[in-house]
Amino acid sequence: MVTTLVDDAAYPADELAELYYRRWEVELNFRDLKTTMGMDVLRCKNPAMIRKEIRMHFIVYNAIRHLIYEAAEEYSADPRRIGFKGALQSLRHWEPQLNQARLSRKERFRLISCLYDAIYQNQVPDRPGRREPRCLKRRLKPYQLLTEHRHTMKEIEHRSKYRAEGA
Repeated sequence: MVTTLVDDAAYPADELAELYYRRWEVELNFRDLKTTMGMDVLRCKNPAMIRKEIRMHFIVYNAIRHLIYEAAEEYSADPRRIGFKGALQSLRHWEPQLNQARLSRKERFRLISCLYDAIYQNQVPDRPGRREPRCLKRRLKPYQLLTEHRHTMKEIEHRSKYRAEGA
């Protein structure tokens, strides 16, 4: 790690390393927001609606994080070790049961306890020093990018398109 903080007494190396690892946790949280929740592509067109869309993503993200913290507290676990994506999948799985109109209070608490258990089961191991290079897993399709309005865009014939003989 390279830094301009050269005073060893004021900035011990172990504290700087801890800050670096905490920054990595922030990067993972951004990945949860953008990739796992689908916020990498905003669908609204005007600024007011984009702000609302971002606000809704933040509300849902914080609600799921709150569920993670409650599940971790129930099992005395570290909430940072519970995976966000697994918690989101557990919530989606248990949502139909929790949304039933005629649930008794006791049954609702039992289902919530089962949800906490499912969230707790999605723990990720502590992997210090792990590298996760940013790469695309799948290749992009060989279509050109839409860079103009659809009605004015001219499709360029792709050189690797299959053409039948004699056609």
